[in-house]
Amino acid sequence: MRITYADIDGFRNLSGISFAPDPKYNIIAGPNAQGKTNLLEAMWILSGCRSFRGSKEKDYICLDGNRMSSKIKLRDSVREQKIEFEMTRSASSPKNIHLNGVKQKGTRALFDVFKCIAFIPDDVEIIKGSPEKRRSFIDMAASQLNPVFVVHLNKHNAIMNQRNALLKDISQGNSPASVLEIWDRQAAREGTIISYMRNEYVSKINEICGRLYRTISGGNEELELEYRSNVFRPEDFDSPADSQAEEQYYRKLQDTSEYDIRTGSTHSGVNRDEIIIKINGVSARDYGSQGQIKSAALVMKLAQAEIFMKRSKDAPVVFLDDVMGELDENRQRFVLDMIKDMQVFLTTPNEAALLPEIKGKLLYISEGRITDEKSNISSCGE
Repeated sequence: MRITYADIDGFRNLSGISFAPDPKYNIIAGPNAQGKTNLLEAMWILSGCRSFRGSKEKDYICLDGNRMSSKIKLRDSVREQKIEFEMTRSASSPKNIHLNGVKQKGTRALFDVFKCIAFIPDDVEIIKGSPEKRRSFIDMAASQLNPVFVVHLNKHNAIMNQRNALLKDISQGNSPASVLEIWDRQAAREGTIISYMRNEYVSKINEICGRLYRTISGGNEELELEYRSNVFRPEDFDSPADSQAEEQYYRKLQDTSEYDIRTGSTHSGVNRDEIIIKINGVSARDYGSQGQIKSAALVMKLAQAEIFMKRSKDAPVVFLDDVMGELDENRQRFVLDMIKDMQVFLTTPNEAALLPEIKGKLLYISEGRITDEKSNISSCGE
């Protein structure tokens, strides 16, 4: 899979961006705060995923502007497709999304079409951040393999919103506690599916992460991931996700229902899961060095890309936001070897810090505009 054309205007500080990317490497260079990351983000949102910065959609439009648009053409193993995302600040329907000229109700269809993986400095939060950061990473990565997972996640989130609102009504005496069963049965069904999907993906990525981390650490360290379900024990996943598993999940919700009513929030289920990450048998979050944490986060993203490559005919597009320049030559070559079959967009304030073999299209960004564009394909890339 590769992007063949991009047209972006009014997204944050970007103005009049239009270019045909190189099928291999695209280097986006320029000083900090000029729009390099904005360019990656403007393309990333066309994958149907939320901003990798955690931004709200209303923040996509330039502060002094009224409209933004981001459009790409991309080619996979079958055909070329076009994705368009437009927003207008004052319109009654502010967001318009089109796939191949057909208006979409939301971003769900985009998730099935445009597959990309982003490496950003904040990826270290997967390791050292809250459990929610790790759950979100696993959920998004698993959803790329099986987009129906998104449906179950969305259903579960909606059920939890209803359940938590009901808990407050019960605590205030406005609803009977017996009404909880309706939502708990639904939560048990969706939560069981999510638990089993998370367990399956963590098992896959753990094996690959272990191999990659041994390589990047010179064979001196071991990286291990463990899915710790709030409901199921590891041996429970040897049995199918059937009605018995759903009953086990339902009982867990019932066990904490009195406490949930008192506090007005749900304390059991997949919203309390954890993914434990260990280096040499100890918690990377609690005891990992800065270098170990960066390497672990990088390996997890590379493992995500490898799993996707094994399951799909098309390689994902890769975004590297100010990542390569921070790596030594050995680690840069390690990353390049892993993504050698993918189209790459990378940002850097100093293109001279990159390996000489990273040659392709060079875009200079200043104040949200492309000020210079060069094609510099080396002999090894021809």
